[in-house]
Amino acid sequence: MLDHIGIDVSDLSRTRAFYEAALEPLGYRVLQALTAEQTGANAIVMFGIDAPEFVIAEDRAPGLGNHIAFRAETRAAVAAFHAAALKAGGKDNGGPGLRPNYGPTYYAAFVFDPDGFNIEAVCHAPE
Repeated sequence: MLDHIGIDVSDLSRTRAFYEAALEPLGYRVLQALTAEQTGANAIVMFGIDAPEFVIAEDRAPGLGNHIAFRAETRAAVAAFHAAALKAGGKDNGGPGLRPNYGPTYYAAFVFDPDGFNIEAVCHAPE
């Protein structure tokens, strides 16, 4: 069901060091770190074993940008999620499309739920 979860943090370096130490015994490691320029938003660090499963993002107001990404089996399902979420009262935060900064087949859509949380559907399958 879940592809990954992201939380906002006030000090990316300090929090990265904390999670690197705390998650290492569980087999998790930093898989990728991106600057704000690379993401077009916040600097992020992605942790996982084989694929990103936990993401921290630097933000001045931790909590507001907390993020849940639901796994979708197809790109059509991503588009259907986006349309259904908007119809149900969500607000657009990025329509269906490739996000190559996160991977060559990373196809996702983003909406804000009624409380303003960033909800995503993502498909990793090639077209």
